[in-house]
Amino acid sequence: MNILIINGPNLNLLGKREPTIYGSQDFESYFNKLQTIFSEHQLTYFQSNHEGAIVDKLHETGFAVDGIVLNAGAYTHTSVAIADAIKGITSPVIEVHISNVFVREEFRHHSYLSPVCWGSISGFGLQSYQLAIQAIINKTLKP
Repeated sequence: MNILIINGPNLNLLGKREPTIYGSQDFESYFNKLQTIFSEHQLTYFQSNHEGAIVDKLHETGFAVDGIVLNAGAYTHTSVAIADAIKGITSPVIEVHISNVFVREEFRHHSYLSPVCWGSISGFGLQSYQLAIQAIINKTLKP
C-alpha cells in the first residue's frame, strides 16, 4: 500500500515550535519511526508552507496513492482551495491534527477540510498520524 503524508505550514518546525502544544520531536525522526512500524507499506512525506504547493501535490498524487494523511495546519481553517482539491481526487484523505483543535482558539474549531475527508483525527500528538495510517490500511484492505 502506498500512503502519502502531507504536512502544511509551520510543521517543518516541529520539535522547536511550541513544544508544550506540539511536542519536542521533529517530524523527520517520527516519520522514520512510522516507516519502521509500517515497513510492509510505502510511506512518503511532503511538507510545504505554501497553499498552492499542497494543492499541486494533491493533484499530482491523488489518483495514484492508496491514501493521504493530511495535516494542513492553519490552512485547515482557511483553505477552500485545498478542500476543492480533496473533492477533485479519488484517493481517500484523512485530516490529522497533533493538538486537540477543539480546546484551542475558536477559529480552530472550524475545518473546511473535514466535510471532504474520510475522517479527522486530532489531539493524540504525533500518534495521530499512526492512527490515520492504520485507518487507511484497515478501510482499504476490507473485502
